Amino acid sequence: MKVITLDGKHLTLEKVLEVAEGKARVKISSSVNKKMKRSRDFVEEALEQGEKIYGVTTGFGLLSDQLINLSQIEALQRNLIRSHCVGVGPYFDEKTTRAIMLLRANVLAMGYSGTRMEVLKTLVEMINRGVHPRIPEQGSVGASGDLAPLAHLASVLMGEGEALFHGKVMSGRKAMEKAGIPILTLKAKEGLSLINGTQVMTAVGILSLLRAERLCKMADIVGACTLDALEGTLSAFDPDIQKVRPFPGHLAVSKNFQKLCRKSEIEESHKFCSKIQDAYSVRCIPQVHGAVRDGLSFVRKILEIEVNSATDNPLIFADQGKILNCGNFHGEPVAFAMDLLGIIISELGSISERRIEKLINPALSGLPAFLTAEGGLHSGLMMVQVSAAALASENKILAHPASVDSIPTSADKEDHVSMGTIAARKGRDIVTNVEHILAMELLCATQGLEFLLPLRPGIGVQEAYRVVREKVPAIKGDRRFSTDIKRIQHLIESGEVLKKVERVVGALN
Repeated sequence: MKVITLDGKHLTLEKVLEVAEGKARVKISSSVNKKMKRSRDFVEEALEQGEKIYGVTTGFGLLSDQLINLSQIEALQRNLIRSHCVGVGPYFDEKTTRAIMLLRANVLAMGYSGTRMEVLKTLVEMINRGVHPRIPEQGSVGASGDLAPLAHLASVLMGEGEALFHGKVMSGRKAMEKAGIPILTLKAKEGLSLINGTQVMTAVGILSLLRAERLCKMADIVGACTLDALEGTLSAFDPDIQKVRPFPGHLAVSKNFQKLCRKSEIEESHKFCSKIQDAYSVRCIPQVHGAVRDGLSFVRKILEIEVNSATDNPLIFADQGKILNCGNFHGEPVAFAMDLLGIIISELGSISERRIEKLINPALSGLPAFLTAEGGLHSGLMMVQVSAAALASENKILAHPASVDSIPTSADKEDHVSMGTIAARKGRDIVTNVEHILAMELLCATQGLEFLLPLRPGIGVQEAYRVVREKVPAIKGDRRFSTDIKRIQHLIESGEVLKKVERVVGALN
């Protein structure tokens, strides 16, 4: 199995995905021990000298003016974790949980947290041996880090809380025992270092972004299928058009369509028809799909910075002889990025829903109504558009930005919060909805192509059609179309359509 080495500096979004999917093990770089020891020694020295350190020799939040006796420091860290386990709602899946754990481990590896090497080693062993804390999705406002969800993670290191081990729910202590991982007694600052950070919103964000980036390519494949089914023109995808408005995403989409629609007999057959131009949802695909890509490139830049950032408070700068209170735990950069991701991916679904309407409406497509040869007796794909419209409308509600909201917490000590975790969860749900909308469009587009036989579409479209037909037969009469949608959505989510189309046309942008 592939091995990902943590050093706090070089973790990539793709490596996070590999660990999250269980395709890679984690090891700690040899350079980490020295950094973490120096940081930990500095904390110990400050304790010996009786310094007042937030969360180490004081209480938390509004209670930071309350001094803690050295004999109570371990109890302070234990109580912190217990009191912050207030999450509710559904639990994050194992894939997301593994990403959260990896990101938190990477922060500790940077050497600014002041924790012992044992804490990092324990987290890494939990990842490698499959101990997955049960982390509720709701309860974080994304300001002093993802406090509540990360506390549920930290509780398992202490032998408390709940975990999934080999697919079974059990107590945290039992899971650790079965995995052969020693339970930790958290020392000064270590509880705080485990929960101060943006790793939950960032993990959800990374996994959603990578899905969204794949969806951009899939949206081009699906859109190309619709273009041929509607007997649309490739003229709107001419490279010369893009040169005079040179957005990178715009150009990438146009190049993809040139590959996907190459050698289309359908396009050749109507080259001299009377239709001048297509509807916006087809003609403006480069502008809309391209803008989505350009927006996602900004989201990627934010997450690439965040994944290797120290988000604790206080931060330990041992080489400079400083312990600094700060606000690096505030999730605003990620919150903005996740709100943007939700907004732009919802548009990918919105324009797809409009293309579905073009396909099923005979006044707009020239195809049989609802893509059925026996309208009346059979309703065809009438309700598929209704379902797509429902998801597109739901996305409009989900796309309302979370980051514009704030609510004071901790007796107004934490008086401005990011809502970044809410933004990330909304973005994830929008991506899932758009996967389903694109599956619906692909169902309609491949059925539309049936009525144009024996003319063959472009080579990329042909391959997408072939992959779909392996799982979903041509529609001869009404049936449970939810089964078809689910099968096509799985082909999209698994990357199977994309992989096989790229084998034929080459790598898509």
